[in-house]
Amino acid sequence: MAQSVRIRTFGLLTVVAAGAAAGVSRLDDDHSWWLAARCVVAVVVGVACSGLLLERCVRRLGGVTGDVLGALVECATTAALLCFALL
Repeated sequence: MAQSVRIRTFGLLTVVAAGAAAGVSRLDDDHSWWLAARCVVAVVVGVACSGLLLERCVRRLGGVTGDVLGALVECATTAALLCFALL
């Protein structure tokens, strides 16, 4: 399963998620470009951190389990929230 999604599809989905985050940020009272940029950066950082963890788990465990998928969600969420808060 770890190699079932092509890199091109993964990149496209990341761009769509970042664009959706930037679009949702426009619903806030603060319509500055900085809020949208923070959202985009947070999504990219979250995806990158979970990607690094995925590579480590595949190399170490030889595949992906449900626990790994749960850990990826938690890792991406934590990284994105920390990035958003620190920017």
